Amino acid sequence: MKDKAKVRKILDAVKSAGRDSLTAPEGKLICDAYGISVPQEGVAATAAEAQKLAAAMGFPVVMKIVSPDILHKTEAGGVLVGVKSAEEAAKGFDTIISNAKKYKANAQIIGVQVQQMLKGGQEVIIGAVTDDSFGKLVAFGLGGVLVEVLKDITFRLAPATREDALSMLDGIQAAEMLKGVRGSDPVDREALAKLIVGVSELVSDFPEISEMDLNPVFATKDSAIAADVRIVVDFSPKTPRYRPPEAEVLAGMKRIMQPASIAVIGASAEDGKIGNSVMKNLINGGYKGNIYPIHPKAEEILGYKAYKSVKDVPGEIDTAVFAIPAKFVAGALVECGEKKIAGAVLIPSGFAETGEHALQEELVAIGRKYNIRLMGPNIYGFYYTPANLCATFCTAYDVKGSAALSSQSGGIGMAIIGFSRSAKMGVSAIVGLGNKSDIDEDDLLIFFEQDPNTKVIAQHCEDLKDGRAFAEVARRVSKKKPVIMLKAGRTAAGAKAASSHTGALAGNDKIYEDVLNQIGVIRARSLRDLLDFARGVPVLPTPKGENVVIITGAGGSGVLLSDACVDNNLTLMPMPADLDAAFRKFIPPFGAAGNPVDITGGEPPQTYKNTVLLGLSDDRIHSLILGYWHTIVTPPMVFAKIIVEARDEMLAKGIEKPIVVSLAGDVQVEEAAQYLYEHGIPAYAYSTEIPVAVLGAKYKWARGAGLI
Repeated sequence: MKDKAKVRKILDAVKSAGRDSLTAPEGKLICDAYGISVPQEGVAATAAEAQKLAAAMGFPVVMKIVSPDILHKTEAGGVLVGVKSAEEAAKGFDTIISNAKKYKANAQIIGVQVQQMLKGGQEVIIGAVTDDSFGKLVAFGLGGVLVEVLKDITFRLAPATREDALSMLDGIQAAEMLKGVRGSDPVDREALAKLIVGVSELVSDFPEISEMDLNPVFATKDSAIAADVRIVVDFSPKTPRYRPPEAEVLAGMKRIMQPASIAVIGASAEDGKIGNSVMKNLINGGYKGNIYPIHPKAEEILGYKAYKSVKDVPGEIDTAVFAIPAKFVAGALVECGEKKIAGAVLIPSGFAETGEHALQEELVAIGRKYNIRLMGPNIYGFYYTPANLCATFCTAYDVKGSAALSSQSGGIGMAIIGFSRSAKMGVSAIVGLGNKSDIDEDDLLIFFEQDPNTKVIAQHCEDLKDGRAFAEVARRVSKKKPVIMLKAGRTAAGAKAASSHTGALAGNDKIYEDVLNQIGVIRARSLRDLLDFARGVPVLPTPKGENVVIITGAGGSGVLLSDACVDNNLTLMPMPADLDAAFRKFIPPFGAAGNPVDITGGEPPQTYKNTVLLGLSDDRIHSLILGYWHTIVTPPMVFAKIIVEARDEMLAKGIEKPIVVSLAGDVQVEEAAQYLYEHGIPAYAYSTEIPVAVLGAKYKWARGAGLI
C-alpha cells in the first residue's frame, strides 16, 4: 500500500524549508511509504546515540552525514563503511562531523545516519529522471561507484509495469551478471522489479521529485534493498502542455488530409512562384475538390476564379495552403479563423528557424483562438494520394500505395519523394512538419491509425516537442500498424545539468532508444533504413515464430547474412537432424546443410526451388533468408522467377512465410531484385545487410504488437 499522505507531508516540509533535496532519513521515510526496501537505520545527534543505535541493529554498520547542504556525502568524507564496534561508532561520529565542517563550514548538520550494513549481492542502481520531452522516466543499471564510468543503464516511461521492469533487467549489457555467473547466485528478479515499479509510481504520483537515485541497491537471491537514497526536488510551477482531445484532433486532421475544398493563399499565374507551383500541382495532380485561388488583384488564376480573401469565398473551405511572405501570414490566418477553416498548411519560412520566435508564437495563438490546426511553418506541404492531393510546391506525385511518411526537413522530404518514385514504392502520404508549431507526429499517427489506405507509418524527426503524448499514441497505434522512426541528432548528449547519477546518465539518445523500444516503435538508424523499412515491412507477411533459416548459393554471403541476423536480433534456427538430412537430399556432397544451408554456386534452378519449398513447408521454420550468387547455371531472372513460383505454390496450399533475398552478381541482379519486390518478396542487390534489417524490423514490430 502507498501512503501518499506521508510523502506529501515530507515534501511540503522540504518546500517550506526552501530546499531542493531531501536528507537520507527523509528519503528513507518516503521509500517506506511506497514499499521500497531500505535497511534499518536511525539518526544520531551525539556520539553516544550513534553507539546505542549501532549496537541495537548489530554490527557492522554504515555511518553517513545527514545534511541538506551536502548531497555528495562521500566527497565530503561523510561516509564510513564497515564500522564493527560501539567504540568505532563513537569515533566515527566525531570524524564524520569534523569532515563535514571542513568540507562546508556553513552546512546545516542534522546528525549522522547509522545504517544496517548490507552484505554481498550484485550492486545495481534504480533511479528516475525528468526529461523535457518524455516527462518522468525510471532507470535501471549496474550500480556502485562505477555507475557513471560504465554507463550501463536503461530507461522506461514512468509509471512502469512489472513487465516493463523485468524487461529492464534484460536491457543492460551486463544482464547475464544478474542471472548468476561463475558460481554466483542469480538475483531476485521479482524483488528488483518491485523496486523499479515502486520508484516509477512514486515519481509519477509526485511530479516535484525531479531526480531520484537508489544507489547502490544490493540485489541477492532473496532480496533487493537500497543502501542509499538520494532525492532531488523541483517545486517550480510547470505549464501544462496544450493538447486537444483526440476526437477533436482526428476531426481536424480529416478535414486537412481529406479536404473537400482548398484555398491557395498567394496563388499566382506566374511561373517560378511557389503559389503557381501549388496551384499546378493541385490541378495536374488530379484533385477533384474545389480549388479557390486567393490573390488581392487577380480575377482568375489558371482558369479558376480568384478571390481577394478567403472570407469572400461563398462555400466552406477545409484547408488553406499559404504561399505568401512570413510577415503577411498572421493577418491571413485571422481571416481563415473567421472563415472557420480547419487547417493551415504554412509553406513560408522566416519564423522560429530564423530566430523569429515571436512571429511563430503569434500564429500559434491565432490558431488556438480560432481552432485552426497549423502544419509547419517552413514546410514543403503534403501529399495524400488517395485523394490525388498534392498540396505542395514540390513535384507532383502519383504512385499510390500504403506507406505514410513524414519529415521535419524539406531536404529529407525530397529524398523520400525521390526514393519512392525510383523504387516504385507507393505511398499514401508524404507530409512536411517543419517547425512543428502545432501539428506534430502524434497528430499524424491519430489520422493514419484509422486511415484504411495506410499500412505503415514512417517518420523522420529531429525532436519530439511532446514525447509523452507521442508515446501514448504510438504505443496504441504500433499494435495495429508498424510505426518507424528516424530520430536525427542521435549522437547529441543531453545538455541539462543533473544532480544525480541517474540524471548524469540520461543521454538524450539513450532515452529515445529505450522509450521507442518500450512503445513498440521500430527505430531506423539511417535515412536508407527508414525508406527500406517503409517499403519492405508492409510487404512481408507476419512471422509465426522466431526460427529463421538461411539458404545460400555462396558460403561467403551465408557468413555475412548470419552476422546480420545477430545484428538484427534474429534467431538462426538450430537445424534438427531430420531436417538436415532432408536438405542434404537436394545439395551436393560438398555443400553444407546446417544453418546456413549452402547449396553451392553450381546448382541448377531446381535446387533453389526444392530447398525453398522445403523451408516453406516445414512448420518449424518461420522465415527464410535467401542468398543468391550470380551464375551461368542459374541466371538472376531465372532465380527470381523460380522463387516466386515456389512462394506461389505454397500460397496455394495456404502456407505463407516471410522471405527476403540478397542478390550478389553483375547488373542483371538489379532487375531480378525489382521483379522479386514487385511480386511481394523484398530483395536487394549488392547487400547482405539491408534484407536482413528489413526482416528484423518486421520481427521487432510483430514482437511489440504481441503477434509472436
